[in-house]
Amino acid sequence: MSTRHSPPTTGKAAKPGLHSLGLDTLKDGLLYVPKGYDPGKPAALAVMLHGSGGDASQGIRLLQRYADVHNLLLIAPASRKYSWDIVASNSFGVDVLMVDQALAQVFAHYAIDPNKVAIGGFSDGASYALCLGLTNGDLFTHIIAFSPGFSYTMETHGSPSVFLSHGTQDGVLPIDRCGRKIQKDLRDQGRNVHYLEFKGEHEIPAQVSAAAVDWFLK
Repeated sequence: MSTRHSPPTTGKAAKPGLHSLGLDTLKDGLLYVPKGYDPGKPAALAVMLHGSGGDASQGIRLLQRYADVHNLLLIAPASRKYSWDIVASNSFGVDVLMVDQALAQVFAHYAIDPNKVAIGGFSDGASYALCLGLTNGDLFTHIIAFSPGFSYTMETHGSPSVFLSHGTQDGVLPIDRCGRKIQKDLRDQGRNVHYLEFKGEHEIPAQVSAAAVDWFLK
């Protein structure tokens, strides 16, 4: 990814609410601008990635309920295939470009707090968030991974903080080989990890998403 945080270069910001990013005619991403957005008060930003078989609306819904209260601007790209390219094609490709373009667009139009730039997701989206977040830790300050399956990087930059949650009864991505292994590997690397296990399946309970937002914005 080449995009990095920069002050907005145009005042043409969309009104508060949900908007298409306008990056693709078939599988476009979404942007949510919080109510009361004020360019004089830089917003926190979270790029949220859907799970396998999901779409941009799923990504937006992961944290949308918290956006207005916390001045949180959300981006939700959509994968080109059924899941993100590293999962569907075993390589990084056009999905990285879509995330990059979405970020460039938002930075050009909105005032964003450089200390509050997160990438996150659920399931395959959480795995992809870890991959991109750790690789681009000089851009992303935080990573929010709800029930990820893996974390893969060829190189890393920066030192983003990581929020990781997983259900103890997850039958899709079992906690022992996924959540618990990932948090151990990250801590062995010296990463700052906030790890939260909950009694549940492959899901995001409301108290878990609320804890993630509190952690991100504290």
